[in-house]
Amino acid sequence: MLHDLFATWMRLSLEWGYPGIFLMMAIESTVFPLPSEIVVPPAAYWAKQGHLSFWGVVLASTLGSWFGSALSYWFARSVGRPLILKYGKYAFLPPKKWELAEQWIHHFSVVGVFFARLLPVVRHLVSLPAGAVRMRFSTFSISTLLGSFLWSWVLAWFGAEVLGGQPRLLEDPDALTHVLKEKLLWFVAAATILFALYVGVDLIGRRLRAAGRSGSPGV
Repeated sequence: MLHDLFATWMRLSLEWGYPGIFLMMAIESTVFPLPSEIVVPPAAYWAKQGHLSFWGVVLASTLGSWFGSALSYWFARSVGRPLILKYGKYAFLPPKKWELAEQWIHHFSVVGVFFARLLPVVRHLVSLPAGAVRMRFSTFSISTLLGSFLWSWVLAWFGAEVLGGQPRLLEDPDALTHVLKEKLLWFVAAATILFALYVGVDLIGRRLRAAGRSGSPGV
């Protein structure tokens, strides 16, 4: 069952190609919870098999991330902070998440936009306060593109090098088991890094929210 679901998703990622990567990464960069970790690595696997281009995958992912972020930016810039705070809870954006993203922008500004693209939770939220405070769009775009490019490359490298070495991954359930065993260290390392990033974001978020409530100035 697990292999069938895995194989189905992998085949869909090939059928959708670059437009699919672009669209899903655009969705991932809005408030909707679509993890980039299940979008880019499968596409990079197909790049390793010669069906797609590695750099094409990275480019489609980067541009999709920027496009979704730009939509969020202009939405927030248009409707403003009060409406987002009032209705955000109906669109996967409760006040707690908005507060984290808002404090992130206030404290880290443009540099925060870049690093946010590499981090869970704030990756798909930071565009909203950037738009609400009317950060210059060109500056926002450059930071978003650079951060998105780096994150897309990391995910594509993982998909190509860790998954891509087994051409029979979809046809043979034993091949998937073999990859999981052979590359177990890579999967454990990736899971550990992601967990550490979640914990790090949570700790930073607590400090930022505490600083915001105490009226500490941003840096």
